[in-house]
Amino acid sequence: MNHITLGDVSITRIWEYFGPVDMTPDTFFPESPKEVWDQNTSWLDPHFLDARNNIVNSALQTWLLRSDGKTILVDTGVGNHKERPYAPVWSHLKTDFLSNLARAGVTPEDVDIVINTHLHIDHVGWNTYLDDRTWVPTFPNATYLMPKDDFDFWNPANGHEPLLGRGNQNVFEDSVAPVHRASLTQLWEHGHRIDSNLRLDAAPGHTPGSSVLTLTSGTDRAVFVGDMLHNPVQILEPDTNSCFCEDPAGARVTRRKILGWAADNNALVIPAHLGGHGAAEVIREGDSFAVKGWAPFAPYSEQA
Repeated sequence: MNHITLGDVSITRIWEYFGPVDMTPDTFFPESPKEVWDQNTSWLDPHFLDARNNIVNSALQTWLLRSDGKTILVDTGVGNHKERPYAPVWSHLKTDFLSNLARAGVTPEDVDIVINTHLHIDHVGWNTYLDDRTWVPTFPNATYLMPKDDFDFWNPANGHEPLLGRGNQNVFEDSVAPVHRASLTQLWEHGHRIDSNLRLDAAPGHTPGSSVLTLTSGTDRAVFVGDMLHNPVQILEPDTNSCFCEDPAGARVTRRKILGWAADNNALVIPAHLGGHGAAEVIREGDSFAVKGWAPFAPYSEQA
C-alpha cells in the first residue's frame, strides 16, 4: 500500500531510493546516545538501521498530494545524472523515479505545485532533468515553492559558508537556478497558505529556510517535516540533531515544537527519509516522545 487519504487530501508515496547512506549512527547523529540504538535495534533494523554493518538506512521519497484539485509534490529527492563530487552516494544516480510517478498516474506535465521544504541536495534533485547537456525544469507547468531564506543562503553568489561545506556543491546551479530562470519559482517567507487544507510554515534550524507543511482536513492532521528528523531515534531523543543541521540549537527547538504539536493533535508525522512505514503517530513520554503507531504505507522491502 502506497496510498492513504486524510480528510480531503490523498497522499501517495513515490520511491526513489532505499538503502544505506554510508554513515554510522554516531557519524550521522553524533549527539545520539549509543544505548538508544542498542536498546531499540530490534525494530530499527532493517528499516532504519543495518545493524550487522552498523550503517544507517534511509529512504529517498517524494510525497504526492492531491488537494483542492491540485497535484502537489513534496520534495524531489536527488535526481538522475547529477554531479555530486562531495556526496558520492548521490552522484550520477539512474533511478526509476519518473516511472514510479507515472505508475501513480502522474506525468511531469500534470504537476501543479512542487514544494521544496529546504534546498539540500536530496530535496531538489528532480526539480530538473538533463536534456542533452542542459538542465531544464522537470515539471514545466508547476509553481516551485521555495523558502526565500534557503534560496538566499544556498545561492553561491551570496558567499555563505555552510556547515555542510561543499556537500551541496552544484545543487543550486543544476536544480534551483534553472527553474528560477524559467520564472517557475515562488519564494515565500514566514508562511504560505496553499489551499484550504495545506499551509507552509518556517521551521528553521536544519537549514535557515527549512519549513514544514501542515495538513488540516476535517478531523485529520498531518505534518510533512522534511529533515526535521531523519530517523525515529530523533523521536525518542528529540535533542539529537543530524550532522547536517546548520543551527543545532534552533533545530532542537523546532523538533520539540513540531513533535509536541503532533502529539497534542494526533497528527501523523511524515519526514522525507523514513524507510519502513514512512510516517508515525507520536505521543509524549515524559520530556521526550515515543512512536504510538506507524502509517499503513508498505515498507520498501515488501514492494521491491
